[in-house]
Amino acid sequence: MDTNNNRLTSTEITNLFTQYIQETMSICVSKYVLDTVRDSEVLSLFEFSLQLSIKHVKKLNEFFDKENFPVPDGFTDKDVNQEAPPLFVDNFWLHYLHTMSNIGLSSYSLTLATSIRPDIRDFYFQCNIDAMEIDNKCVEILLSKGLYEKPPYFSNPKEVEYISNLGYSLDVIGKKRPLNTAEAGNIFFNLKKTSLAKAISVGFSQVTKNNELRKYLETNISDINKNYSAFSSLLQAENLHVPKLLDTYVTNSIVSPFSDRLMALLTGFLTSAAISYYGTALAASLRIDLIGQNEKAIIGILKQLTKFGSVVINNGWVEKLPEADDRKELPVN
Repeated sequence: MDTNNNRLTSTEITNLFTQYIQETMSICVSKYVLDTVRDSEVLSLFEFSLQLSIKHVKKLNEFFDKENFPVPDGFTDKDVNQEAPPLFVDNFWLHYLHTMSNIGLSSYSLTLATSIRPDIRDFYFQCNIDAMEIDNKCVEILLSKGLYEKPPYFSNPKEVEYISNLGYSLDVIGKKRPLNTAEAGNIFFNLKKTSLAKAISVGFSQVTKNNELRKYLETNISDINKNYSAFSSLLQAENLHVPKLLDTYVTNSIVSPFSDRLMALLTGFLTSAAISYYGTALAASLRIDLIGQNEKAIIGILKQLTKFGSVVINNGWVEKLPEADDRKELPVN
């Protein structure tokens, strides 16, 4: 076999490297949750999540060892304060894990699609199954507790119809045509993810001792409020259900459960994910005002990510991915 054909590609390296950071972060979060929550169903769910993350990290280490690739630092027990009191109430963590499993399903599908080696594809195939199992468990518990907020209901159409004029997209002055199911559904689910990101930012801004990170989080909260107001008003205008904010799930604790680095990278991860789901909503929107609103949200998030980049680089919190060989700098024989 040509061993050169079995080397890790750039996308495979990126996928493994990034997942290692995220899985070790997940381990820290799960350990803290298990030490602070009292709800037996939440405990059971996070015990299961912790075991999956430990299993994934073990497999990732095997890949790195096999390739003689330096294992990323990721996150360790030094990044979690298991003695800290609850920063969020128990039910918050159900919404947290549900949203993270949703993001994980999208991420694992992409990593599977961009991987070539059979052993890595098999790994991400199993990761997809694991994420689906977590997601199913989250939905079942949220439903049983009456905490799952369902998207708006629509009446069934009486017949099949086709779009017959450009006014369907362009008529936004005066009376606008009603939102269709795709537009309303995307707005609803994006608001749910937005509410989680806001609660995380509120909680972390309350406990961080890093002034630069606190300022970033406060700006993030302000931007999230603007997006939440703009998109929720679109549903309210048509008397459709708007998901609730999770701000009240944040306690008054001022003791940080995590390192500033973990809190920064977790917040940045959620901010980056927002670009993807606003992009999906943009592509599915046929009303030009919705397209503009999603574009505006994405531009705002990109500006926030620039600020985020400054914070994490200034504090030395980002591990560097491998770079292409600089062949101009290679020694001459």
